Amino acid sequence: MEVAIGTSAATTLLLVVLALVLIFKGIKVVSQSDVFVVERFGKYTKTLPAGLSFIVPFLDRVAHRISILERQLPEFTISVITRDNVEVKLDATVFYRITDAAASVYRIQDIDHAIHTASTSIVRSAAGKLELDDLQSSRDSMNVEIAENLQNAASVWGIEITRTEITDIIVDEQTKSAQRQQLNAERERRAVIAKAEGEKRSVELAADAELYQASKEAEAIRIKADATAYAIEVEAKANAEQTRLIASAISDNGQPAINFEIMKRQIEALGDVASGDSTKTIIIPTEVTKAIGTLETVFAQFKKV
Repeated sequence: MEVAIGTSAATTLLLVVLALVLIFKGIKVVSQSDVFVVERFGKYTKTLPAGLSFIVPFLDRVAHRISILERQLPEFTISVITRDNVEVKLDATVFYRITDAAASVYRIQDIDHAIHTASTSIVRSAAGKLELDDLQSSRDSMNVEIAENLQNAASVWGIEITRTEITDIIVDEQTKSAQRQQLNAERERRAVIAKAEGEKRSVELAADAELYQASKEAEAIRIKADATAYAIEVEAKANAEQTRLIASAISDNGQPAINFEIMKRQIEALGDVASGDSTKTIIIPTEVTKAIGTLETVFAQFKKV
């Protein structure tokens, strides 16, 4: 009886231990930055995401623990030849992350080396399309182009290329000297162009000033001519009105009116002579005194009318 009880207790204990072992083998806790690649009899079964997961004990096993954090390749130097046949060296690096753990394990053996090789070829191709000056000024656009082409090559490996960076462009001293000479020549050319444009602008402004002055002078002459013409027109109208009045008076009063107008003008002329500074003595003809004497008669005749 005691032997039976001892055997039952040992079996129970063995079952408990076996259950604990199965639980320990079947439960997998995956951290947030990792994924587990599970194989069954050496064949890929599934990928365990972050959190608590279960597998079949003794049949399934975690074959690979893959980090899904973004990674950076060590900076590498690439020798390239630009479109204008200048040899330069580019320092570059690549940032990537694994999006398909199974593809990164079963499709490629050395991810870093594969990305380095592909990026070297793509960088050389992108840089070869540009001249040296464009290469230095188009670094951002070239980074985008390299990242897109590299993504097309790396997508089969379950990798996402997050970005690429051309960190430095290394030029030899001979090329630098040629660039300095070219830069100086370009500065001199711009200075000559700026001077020529300044002189051209000065001539244009002077011509505009002369044209403006001529226009204003012509406008002043036109205004003066208009004023003179207007004055002549007014004077002519006044003379015409005076003539009309005289004619009307002659028509109404006859010869006395004519005599009155003649005598009035003679007296006005005599007054002008007498008002001169150099006039000391005035000799009045008898006809004039007679005319003055008859003014009273003329006025009388006008009053009668």
